[in-house]
Amino acid sequence: MCQVFISADPTLYESRARSVRLHGVATSIKLENLFWRVLDEIATRDGMGVPQLCTKLYDELVAERGEVDNFASFLRVCCGRYLALQLSGGIPQDASIPIASLNAQRVLATERQAVRHAGLHVRAA
Repeated sequence: MCQVFISADPTLYESRARSVRLHGVATSIKLENLFWRVLDEIATRDGMGVPQLCTKLYDELVAERGEVDNFASFLRVCCGRYLALQLSGGIPQDASIPIASLNAQRVLATERQAVRHAGLHVRAA
């Protein structure tokens, strides 16, 4: 089992910092290359670049929750949720379908159902 993971391309888990502007302030975000790849896929689906996506996510997160404690961690979780939602059918695997075109409440309901089916618990949005 472990061979599947330990034999992966080492560049996937190498970290890389990228500069983005959040609320007008230039900052650096350090993530593993795999996460940058997933963020690129998410951004491309909606006709954005990764810096634009990061800015949009940050702005919406601040508007929803106020202060952001660990934005890099938030981005990693976004990537994991994106991939899990694709597997559960909440987000189509067809990358030509923009995420912005999806019904967010339906996607979240699909996620809650998949989590319940797996025996996990998450707070409802």
